[in-house]
Amino acid sequence: MSIEGLRRLSGGASRETWAFDALATDGTRVPLVLRRDPSANAGATDRSTEFALLAAARAAGVPVPEVRQLLAAEDGLGSGFVMERIEGETIPRRILRDDAYTAARAVLASQCGAIAARIHAVPAEALPPLARQDAATQVDQYRALLDTFGEAHPAFELGLRWLARHAPPPPAVPALVHGDFRLGNFVVGPEGIRAVLDWELAHLGDPVEDLGWLCVKSWRFGRPERLVGGFGEVEALLGAYADAGGSPVDAEHVRYWTAFGTLKWGVICIAQAFTHLSGMVRSVELATLGRRVAEMEWDLLDILDGGW
Repeated sequence: MSIEGLRRLSGGASRETWAFDALATDGTRVPLVLRRDPSANAGATDRSTEFALLAAARAAGVPVPEVRQLLAAEDGLGSGFVMERIEGETIPRRILRDDAYTAARAVLASQCGAIAARIHAVPAEALPPLARQDAATQVDQYRALLDTFGEAHPAFELGLRWLARHAPPPPAVPALVHGDFRLGNFVVGPEGIRAVLDWELAHLGDPVEDLGWLCVKSWRFGRPERLVGGFGEVEALLGAYADAGGSPVDAEHVRYWTAFGTLKWGVICIAQAFTHLSGMVRSVELATLGRRVAEMEWDLLDILDGGW
């Protein structure tokens, strides 16, 4: 077997994604992707966990690439795995604007609801060990992270108090939460979603977290009037979620997690800016994310005032 067409795909700094074709001796060509942590300090846990998650999700009917091979130390490639390469579009701007995806946009909200229900129904016994992260725990985590920067962000402080006061109780049975369920992590074709990617933030917790994250304004990519990902409405999302077996969800529960997601992304943007300013990684992209913090502050205040 030989390798052809090896190329690095865009996105990811510490984690690399490479596309290539495996060519068998009989001429069969198999399109594949390598996900790897090149640093020896990164460890194998994250990638082996993602490998196991993809296998469990696929067995439960979630549209994900088929995993083929977990790298071993003797491979000399770091921590990572090889998976099926699924063709399609991942760039949100094209999915939301190009004519080729007009039909897909009409069904994306419903597809997201159905897929989320399948993710949240993956049996616990099929999962690798994952952290439990309920609302109150995560509010405390992001309060602690915000405090490390030594900057005043009154909107986020107000948001943290609101989130702590209104935090939903931990679910009796924590579900698998994807953790980054949004446009940009979907492979989309003209017919809709073909695969869900990037499971590195998965954890156990409140399944509504995924639905709220999908509605964060930043993930509407310039289409703020469409609350779900810039392409759909909350009613369609929640209706499809329930139809696919998910527990009925109140829209206010989703709005809570949208508020949390907005604050979370804002604090992450501060962290990215500090990574640049500290000289750890000099990057125009990271500096630009720092400039976006004010957007998240505004969006969070709007949600606290009753908006989305």
